Amino acid sequence: MNTSDTTGANTSPVNPAATPGTSLILLTGASGYIGGRLLPSLEERGYRLRCLARHPDILRQKVSSTTEVVAGDVLDRQSLDIALCGVDVAYYMVHSMRTQGSFEETDRQAARNFGDAAKAAGVKGLIYVGGLGSDDEKLSAHLRSRHEVGDILRQSGVPVCEFRASAVIGSGSASFELIRALVERLPVMLTPKWVKGKAQPIGIDDLLDYLMEALRIPTTQYRVYEVGGADQVSYADMMRAYGRQRGLKPLIIPVPVLTPWLSALWLGLVTPLYARIGRAIIESIVHVTVVRDNAALTAFSVRPMGIDEAIRRALANEETHFSKTRWSDAISSSGRQQSWGGVRFGTRMVDSRTLTVEARPEVVFRCIERIGGDHGWYACDWLWRMRGFIDLLQGGAGMRRGRPSSTTLRIGDTVDSFRVEAIEPNRLLRLKSEMNLPGRAWLEFEVTEAGSSTRIRQTAIFDPVGLTGQIYWYSLYVPHEFVFSGMLQGIARAALREMSAVNMPQAPNKQTAMTQSG
Repeated sequence: MNTSDTTGANTSPVNPAATPGTSLILLTGASGYIGGRLLPSLEERGYRLRCLARHPDILRQKVSSTTEVVAGDVLDRQSLDIALCGVDVAYYMVHSMRTQGSFEETDRQAARNFGDAAKAAGVKGLIYVGGLGSDDEKLSAHLRSRHEVGDILRQSGVPVCEFRASAVIGSGSASFELIRALVERLPVMLTPKWVKGKAQPIGIDDLLDYLMEALRIPTTQYRVYEVGGADQVSYADMMRAYGRQRGLKPLIIPVPVLTPWLSALWLGLVTPLYARIGRAIIESIVHVTVVRDNAALTAFSVRPMGIDEAIRRALANEETHFSKTRWSDAISSSGRQQSWGGVRFGTRMVDSRTLTVEARPEVVFRCIERIGGDHGWYACDWLWRMRGFIDLLQGGAGMRRGRPSSTTLRIGDTVDSFRVEAIEPNRLLRLKSEMNLPGRAWLEFEVTEAGSSTRIRQTAIFDPVGLTGQIYWYSLYVPHEFVFSGMLQGIARAALREMSAVNMPQAPNKQTAMTQSG
């Protein structure tokens, strides 16, 4: 946690809201961005943790064995009564930004249900993240709704610690991905004048610190706290700050004719992932979202970082977040899962494929772990060699490095033009490319037991730099179809042969033993 400066902060309250090991914490929104980052922090600090999820089977795969996951929905009061039973403090991390229809009424009903159920269950306190913005202004619908939700929760009579934040800067956050998409894709931008409006973005690490410290102050100190980073900047300033760290210099030209509605349409074309929420983001940027009340700096030990450091951390920690977040499960602008290989998440390009094979996970993983070197890449080895030769001509390592062992790998090992970045026996292997590329690239294999079969998920991730990187990726679309599809099928065939060689159960023929999806 960021606690280097604790001057004047109340870090040792006599009567904290919750204590590790004894207090039961309920976390809603654990599958969302902030909630998903908060989950491991709570687990690491030793809190008894319960998560509310509409799809508990999915969330159970992401939590530790000590965390309880219960089925429920904030619109189903009965499920909330069960989930909140015995809870000391609850995090309310729910909003309906992506729903169609009246999201405001949905938010009202959800907050009423949760507040009433918390009161009935004897919950000591609620912790909630809302949005900055002055109530004296005519706020956008989403900012107005964020404030209203906090008010409704307080009407329940349960103490509420509400953190009002501006843009959150972290890999995967909507604001950060919006900024990076614009800077990476558009060297020249025509922007509305109000893109110069002031905001006070906060790094995700600092926001998580606030959320954790809220458990260690007494509920008598629960109130609305405005939180923000060390810098008050415009979105144009944020884009320039991002560009500095990526070696890009976006030319930002303000024009008077782009209304929020037109800007949202334009955003939907440039960053398809955010087409459905683009207008909400744009309309919120119109308002000044800076901290006017510095009470948080007195009540908490957090001393927030500036915009440059927040962006630096977001970029530096991306590799870790790739392993925690399945980028290949990106959601399209229509809200449906993509079923083809070329998913686009923010500016990242993702080719994700799955195949189910009648073989045991350890057999499949042994085949994956042998990839590269003298063994080859299971398909189109001549294309791999050609790409390696081009890399050599550019001064790179090419495909000549091989691998240190013919059968096993460790973190840091070279695999031709890749290096092992992460490996979990019989579950995951992630390789990072060290070729000369206009961006960064990873190749990941994930193995999951599925009854008597095993599902292989193969994911290629490319993080392009500017238009050159995007052109590079799309120019290889056809070769990728052959290479990635052939590689996945080659691994499956090798696993089937190995199963047969050791006389283990196998499907009658290869046609029925493998099932592939994009």
